[in-house]
Amino acid sequence: MGEVCRENTKSWLSVIWQVCNVSMSLFFALATYVQINDPDAGLWMVGYSVPTVLCAVIGWKPHVTETLTWRHVADLHVMISSAVVAMLAWSLNKERITEILQQEEGREFSGLTLTVVWLLLCRHSGRAPVGMLRVSTAVAITVFPFVSWLYYFINKELTSNWPSHCKTVI
Repeated sequence: MGEVCRENTKSWLSVIWQVCNVSMSLFFALATYVQINDPDAGLWMVGYSVPTVLCAVIGWKPHVTETLTWRHVADLHVMISSAVVAMLAWSLNKERITEILQQEEGREFSGLTLTVVWLLLCRHSGRAPVGMLRVSTAVAITVFPFVSWLYYFINKELTSNWPSHCKTVI
């Protein structure tokens, strides 16, 4: 009886893991889309479309994280994104910016940090059944960007000082 319960728990955790990856894929796809009117759209669209595809593939086939192609693409993206995150963090710190989401560099920093954290969470998730800690973390991270986006969408005064290309966000 205990073995059946453990198997059911593992299968539910796997389903939740896949749903989280599909949800993050949708979020990253939205993030890619809203870059259309950004002055450096191409760069940011690539930055978000890579995790979009990587997460979609995990949602479809969770063991893909153990393939060499998936790992190399994810690792390259994490490496490049981490370098950009470090440069943005340096800039934000140097300018003593505290309201990060009120500055374009802060939003870029936050978005790229999210992609790095998510891809690191996904790394090697296909080796064995995903555990409760990974899935709980995934659920918390998955909910955060959607709730944040909704909060900023509802509270228009928070976006009043944003540049015009940022105000057309969905």
